[in-house]
Amino acid sequence: MDIIATELPETTPESATTATRSGRPERADTKTLGAAVRLFAAFPGPRFIALVMIVAWSARLWVGNFGWWDLAVMAAIPMLWPLQEWLIHVFILHFKPRKLFGRTIDLYPAYKHRVHHQDPWKLEHVFIPTRTLPVSLAAIVAAWFLLMPSTELFLSGIAVYVAMSLVYEWTHYLIHTNYRPKSGFYKRLWKNHRLHHFKNEHYWFGVSMLAGDRLLNTAPDYDAVEMSSTCRTVHDVDGD
Repeated sequence: MDIIATELPETTPESATTATRSGRPERADTKTLGAAVRLFAAFPGPRFIALVMIVAWSARLWVGNFGWWDLAVMAAIPMLWPLQEWLIHVFILHFKPRKLFGRTIDLYPAYKHRVHHQDPWKLEHVFIPTRTLPVSLAAIVAAWFLLMPSTELFLSGIAVYVAMSLVYEWTHYLIHTNYRPKSGFYKRLWKNHRLHHFKNEHYWFGVSMLAGDRLLNTAPDYDAVEMSSTCRTVHDVDGD
C-alpha cells in the first residue's frame, strides 16, 4: 500500500479553493477535518444537494404518517447503494467515447470524470458536475414519484436517497483532500479510492461503500494487480 501513502502530495493541493468575502477563490488547507468541512461547504454542488435534502426531509416530516413500509424503503436504499455506485462508475463515468456515423459520442459526466483523473487534486472536479446535477436530481425525483404508491413513501425515498448522495459527495471529496484517515472504516474507503486513482483504474470502483467491489470482484489484493499506465488518462483519452 506504499503507493497511496508515499507517492501522493502531503501539502495542500494548489487547486484547493474556498470563497472569500469578495467572492474570489483562495487556497485553503484541508489537513484538519474542520478545514475540510468549511471548504466542502463552499462548493455549489454540495450546497445544492444539502438544500434539496433539507426540503425533502422537511416535507416528509410535515406529511407524517410513518409506517413500516417507510422503514423498508429507507433501509433498501443504502443496501442497494453500493451496486448503484459501482454501475454508475463503470458504465457512465468510465464510458469510452466512440464514433457513430462520423460523430464522436461522449457523455459529459464521463468527460468530467476523465478531467478528474488527470488531476485528482483539483477539488472542483471531484463533485457531480453542476451542469448535470439539477437534471439528474429532477430525473431521480420523477422516478421515485412514479415508482412509489404513496406520497409518504415517495418523500421517504427521496429524503434518504438525497442524503446518501450528499454522503457520497462528502466521502469522495474528503478522500481527495490532505486529511488523513483516523478511523479504520474511513481508512478502508481512503485506500480503496486512491488505489483506483493511482494503482489501476479498472478496479476499486466503490467510493462511499465497498460492497459493490466485493460483490463484482473488482477489489483484488494489491499485489495481484499491475500498475496501470492509464490511471490519469482513462482509456488513453485526453480529458481537455
